[in-house]
Amino acid sequence: MKHPLESLMSAGGILLLAFLSCLLLPAPSLGLVLAKKLMTTFHLTDLNQLYTLLFCLWFLALGVIEYLIIRFVWRRWFAHTV
Repeated sequence: MKHPLESLMSAGGILLLAFLSCLLLPAPSLGLVLAKKLMTTFHLTDLNQLYTLLFCLWFLALGVIEYLIIRFVWRRWFAHTV
């Protein structure tokens, strides 16, 4: 039987791992030409908005990947099914 709060714990785990990624892995750095192109494409007013969006997406993506890897390892080798 699944735990009733499993979906909430999954989302919380992804966010927690995203915050841990901030400490462990560096975010990508764009060149000035690419940054200017992305700013005009997404109608952003300055570079700070672009990098805020970039960092948020980068760390959330890393959190999801780390969560899926840890969940796979846990279910494959450590979880005992009945």
